[in-house]
Amino acid sequence: MSSKFPLHTFHFLGLMKIMQVRTPRYINPYTDFGFKKLFGEEGNKDLLIDFLNQLLPEEHQIVELNFKNSEFLPPLPFLRKAIFDIHCTGANGENFIIEMQKEKLEYFKDRSIFYVSFPIQEQAIKGEWNFKLQHIYLIAILDFKYDEEEEKKKFQRYVQLKDQDGEVFYNKLHLKFLQMPLFTKTESELVTRFDKWCYFLKNLETFDHIPTILKEPIFEKAFRTSEIGAMTKEEHDIYTESLMTYWESKGMIDTARDEGEQIGLQKGEQIGLQKGENKKAYDVTSKAIGMGLKNDEISLLTGLSVEEIQKVREQKH
Repeated sequence: MSSKFPLHTFHFLGLMKIMQVRTPRYINPYTDFGFKKLFGEEGNKDLLIDFLNQLLPEEHQIVELNFKNSEFLPPLPFLRKAIFDIHCTGANGENFIIEMQKEKLEYFKDRSIFYVSFPIQEQAIKGEWNFKLQHIYLIAILDFKYDEEEEKKKFQRYVQLKDQDGEVFYNKLHLKFLQMPLFTKTESELVTRFDKWCYFLKNLETFDHIPTILKEPIFEKAFRTSEIGAMTKEEHDIYTESLMTYWESKGMIDTARDEGEQIGLQKGEQIGLQKGENKKAYDVTSKAIGMGLKNDEISLLTGLSVEEIQKVREQKH
């Protein structure tokens, strides 16, 4: 029997159905596929340009940009390479690196500096060169909050190289970080176009229609681009894989902790799970077992280990 979607996709959709989970109309933009579908395709350059222009100063507003290879290879094979989500250049040679980070990474700030070193090196010209560099912007959209207490209050952070008096020492290197969990504006509180883009990204997966305040041509195109029902079979399969990877990499416990909603599992002693695990993970596991899914498949969906899932399976029997 042929089917439109692979077996693991049916398991995924089946779980959503039995749990009575609302099937989203629009993609999750924090997934690798969703982010690149929205901003990384040639036909959607106008979306990326409009979004970036809300973050750039007047002198660097983008009229046209060109996508570049997102993989940077070092000059020597034993050195580490870098792979960006999106890398593009402006008409005047400015470099733009756009990253969607869905989980906390160790030494995240170090990683950011490492990333911007590649487009700096790439500008070196063989032969005689006066070392003049073009502007470089790193735009990092974060689906998490920093650990540092003083930074948890800053939704948007703009970083430049400054001296001991706080004056800009070098004005061609720009790092911008958006901590999306800290964006809490409601529809009635949106004022700027930047507000609207942040509201769009933060809530896209939850919308079932276009909010009135976003009924503008650029956002209407963004909604059309993000509609799951308009995907081809191949796109749907890739998106499903990307979504499951997103759930796995974030982990239900990490998600709850980041949102300040971590709860203890009341039946933890009964099923042998550690204190602090998310009750929803147990509910998904229990129902998935009833569907006949294997332990490794359930692990992919819930983030629980195979051993923890086996304990739940034994408890049910």
